[in-house]
Amino acid sequence: MTTLAARDLPRFGGFNLGMIRLELRRMMRNRRTVVFTLIMPAVFFLLFGTNASNRTERIGGGNVTGYILVSMAVYGAMLATTSGGAMVSIERAAGWSRQLRLTPLKPVAYIAVKLVLAMIIGFVSVAVALAVGSVSGAELPAHAWVLCGLLAWVCALVFAAFGLFMGYLLPSENVMQILGPVLAVLSFAGGLFAPVDTFGHTFATIAKFTPVYGVGEIARYPLVHDGTLWVAVLNVVVWTALFSLGAMWRFRRDTARV
Repeated sequence: MTTLAARDLPRFGGFNLGMIRLELRRMMRNRRTVVFTLIMPAVFFLLFGTNASNRTERIGGGNVTGYILVSMAVYGAMLATTSGGAMVSIERAAGWSRQLRLTPLKPVAYIAVKLVLAMIIGFVSVAVALAVGSVSGAELPAHAWVLCGLLAWVCALVFAAFGLFMGYLLPSENVMQILGPVLAVLSFAGGLFAPVDTFGHTFATIAKFTPVYGVGEIARYPLVHDGTLWVAVLNVVVWTALFSLGAMWRFRRDTARV
């Protein structure tokens, strides 16, 4: 009996590529998600980063247009990974997450599926932004195209954890309508829309404590080779840990009610 029961349990707690494909198709059918995470950052880049002065002004190994492109790629990855994680809010409201608890799917596998899904959407968002930038006047060294995009994507894991935390914290089907403005404010405060030094020393000091600061600094480093990299890395590690712990705390409280 024990052997049979063990065989009936899904491998890896139920984590599998089929579930990820299903969740990905379901998410991509949401037009609001597609526009919000894949199109809007590229549009912002075209509006604010491609004027003549930005194309000619140099910064690091490229031009200002390239600098803005990397920032918008980070912004897109933030939006995408946050929305991917925050989908748990919609599932909770619809009762889907409660149904999943009646299946052999392990809670850890469920969280892992959401994180992988968020990172896939984040990768697509970064790729779209870089593709648009490559034909719109952005100039970066060859290695920076790869490294900046990769770092923007990998460091966005902090916002996948943020999305999960907020998804369990906010019982709302319109969670991204709440989080969208929050991310915009955090992006401004963290120096993603404008260099933090522009607004004085006090603002620059406060910016270093925001979750956006570290991601932006790390992603732009291969282009500008400027800034205190260890502070940015510490920022990303600490915020990822805090949001992950918050998500686990809310998840346990949520499952304890069933």
